[in-house]
Amino acid sequence: MKLFLRDQILLLVFYLIQLLIITAIYWLDGYHHMKMSLYAAFLSGCLLIGYLCIRYLMNRSFYTRLEKPSASVDDFSFPQQQAPLAQSLDRLLKSQFRHYKTDLHNYKYKLENHTQFINQWVHQMKTPLSVIHLMIQDEDNPRFTAIGDELDRLKKGLEMVLYTSRLENFEHDFYVETLDLQTVVRAAVSNQKRLFIRRRIFPSFQFEEDLRIASDEKWLSFALTQIITNALRYTIDEGRKIYFYGYQRENQVFLEIRDEGVGIPASDLSRVFHPYFTGENGRNFQESTGMGLYLAKQICKKLGHRIEIQSAVNKGTTVRIAI
Repeated sequence: MKLFLRDQILLLVFYLIQLLIITAIYWLDGYHHMKMSLYAAFLSGCLLIGYLCIRYLMNRSFYTRLEKPSASVDDFSFPQQQAPLAQSLDRLLKSQFRHYKTDLHNYKYKLENHTQFINQWVHQMKTPLSVIHLMIQDEDNPRFTAIGDELDRLKKGLEMVLYTSRLENFEHDFYVETLDLQTVVRAAVSNQKRLFIRRRIFPSFQFEEDLRIASDEKWLSFALTQIITNALRYTIDEGRKIYFYGYQRENQVFLEIRDEGVGIPASDLSRVFHPYFTGENGRNFQESTGMGLYLAKQICKKLGHRIEIQSAVNKGTTVRIAI
């Protein structure tokens, strides 16, 4: 009703102006029968009110539908009625919706093709990397050791591309099972042993016994890899340690990863989970991409885990995951 009245405000204003002008013309022409003028104005007003009532009744469902929010994208059609305006608007919206669905379908098709291409490309690139790694793993030449380090960097970059492309279709690519937390963490650390050795940094494990969690091993391991890689990258002094703590508090399992690195400035701490954010440390350490913690955050969110971070400059960083 309110929408209908707002829609008719201009008509009412013009009607009143017209009534005043006609009355003024008759008055200036010498017609001074006030009662007759008021009676004519009253009849005219009744006719206008009758017209508005009929128009509202004919379009009531139309205005009611406009005032009611849509429950979904598909919920936009108007009730069948005789009002030409409602019918025309209904046809227009249906036509626009068909175009929208066509464009959306084309977009999804292109996105799926792009994701499939990325996945195939990454798998094709990993094969020659594995072959090169096998060719140099038994060599003691320092040059081959450096090549192996660069191969690890390439492999991590490819994995980041692969998991980033799969993140949008996460619900089709995860499997929740009961896992031993310490086993998962030790496996993730073992995969980074070359980097631990090169940086001369040592892992330290302190886990309560029999910590079982429900999660996806592949996705959780990738998230842990991003956190471990960051801890190694920003721990610049040799002989330092990265501590891994696992414990349970009130039926909630927690994993803490604490390093003794350079820490994160307080001004950057609130944005470390934003994509492509590197901050002050990113300008000092050129290897930073700004995607590691973002991906870890997104993966934990989709797995139903909670991740938070604490840090102090020159004291280190602690990442806590509630599983």
